Amino acid sequence: MQRISSAADGRSFAEILIDCFRNQYLGPGVPALAPSAPQTAYCKPQRHLREAALVPRDSALLFVDVQNYNCSLQGAINMASCQRVGEQGRAQAPGTEYWWRALEAAEARWKRLRAACKRAGIEVIYTVMQSLTADGRDRSLDYKISGFHVPPGSFDAQVLECVAPGEDDIVLPKTSSSVFISTNLDYLLRCLGKRQVVVVGALTDQCVEGAVRDACDLQYLVTLVTDACVTMSSERQEASLRAIGGYCRQRTTEQLLAELAPAAAAGS
Repeated sequence: MQRISSAADGRSFAEILIDCFRNQYLGPGVPALAPSAPQTAYCKPQRHLREAALVPRDSALLFVDVQNYNCSLQGAINMASCQRVGEQGRAQAPGTEYWWRALEAAEARWKRLRAACKRAGIEVIYTVMQSLTADGRDRSLDYKISGFHVPPGSFDAQVLECVAPGEDDIVLPKTSSSVFISTNLDYLLRCLGKRQVVVVGALTDQCVEGAVRDACDLQYLVTLVTDACVTMSSERQEASLRAIGGYCRQRTTEQLLAELAPAAAAGS
């Protein structure tokens, strides 16, 4: 199969690819694909299409559950974990040392990514675990079984101060693992003209992974920043990154910052 090349009008590979998705047909400068016989099944992965660099005007940075509830020592999850083992005075729940070390490292990366995306003109969107009602009656069955409830306006519902939203940033409360299930994020992204989504946050193998899979199925090009996502152990982190490798391109923070550097410099 012939690879897509730059168009005569100067559009980049990523811009051509995004135009294909937006218009739902092969646009100018994109060679047509040879039709295959209707009765013939085939498997011809086109992995290079997933590797398109970000086009800032078509991109959004999504922070998943970067909030006090699960990412603060004063958050309800850590406090409840300490209480269950009878160590209310302990700073960290036993067995969570890896989590807090990884979280501290991720916080610095989140700050740099947010700043670079803002300079590059990339939309920054947050989703947080939060009920819409004070008693949590609107939560998903999974959240009710898991015992997750974050009242509106509470300390636990707030995004971490290190990456606090600006006054015009979008914050979506969710009551399900995947943000696409219990919010109108897909609708908002389409209204904003976004076709590429960068995902960071926690937990890698739960809500982050759910967002990546659903975004891919909804026809977004997804970039997962591997060292800006955290979970409870290195084993879980590595297993999750392997499992969703086919749904996204994966970059480190340094790699993505280097990619964004020209656009960030132009927007400074």
